[in-house]
Amino acid sequence: MDDKISVSVIMPAYNAGAYIAQAIESALCQKVSLELLVIDDCSADSTAEIVTRYTQQDERVILIRNTRNQGVAESRNIGIRRARGTYLAFLDADDWWQPGKLEIQCRKLQETGLALCCTGRELMNADGSPKGKIITAPQVITYKMLLRTNSIACSSVVMRTEAAREFYMSHDELHEDYILWLNVLKKYGNACGIAEPMLKSRMSEGGKSRNKLKSARMHFGVYRLMGIGRIASCYYFLMYMFHGIRKYM
Repeated sequence: MDDKISVSVIMPAYNAGAYIAQAIESALCQKVSLELLVIDDCSADSTAEIVTRYTQQDERVILIRNTRNQGVAESRNIGIRRARGTYLAFLDADDWWQPGKLEIQCRKLQETGLALCCTGRELMNADGSPKGKIITAPQVITYKMLLRTNSIACSSVVMRTEAAREFYMSHDELHEDYILWLNVLKKYGNACGIAEPMLKSRMSEGGKSRNKLKSARMHFGVYRLMGIGRIASCYYFLMYMFHGIRKYM
């Protein structure tokens, strides 16, 4: 792997004091050149205090504190604008990575020349124990495949920084990360996937995707935002529902 390659890890955080240390440790143990940008979105708990301890010990950790609550999409955008790395990696403050994840993905992106790479994930309970469910990632993900089902977990993504800066994340009321992946694949072509579950994805009770009816409405809203016609949107929505049932069975 090119020694000049570096990764900016973007971690939005809101009242994540119970989990964030595990997320930070999993990023810092990666064997690549990286910076970790933690964007604290006006937390009222110990989040900033915990992150500050890491900034004092490791110069790779940078704490950015929002002066007002801006939501997860804009918090990630703040990180995208501040990033200095060749690649961006997203990691939510309640998730964590397996060792070696970033190195494998950076190498894959260099080999393929693609703009985005994701991995499989293991679903975890809120207390960090395994749910007994692993969701793999396809080796190749096309734009049309992504319309049928969002197989890209945000905390698994590594992507080219300049591609993210063309679109940023928008529409916090919808699935802001899904919109970004669709825009990137529509312009840059396929994404690549690592099947192994290198992401541990915590199913927190407060996550907006936990409300399945609300999540479904948001998903349909993404299709309409992307300019997809009503009939085609209904078709892709049915595919999304079918894959969603299979995914979590």
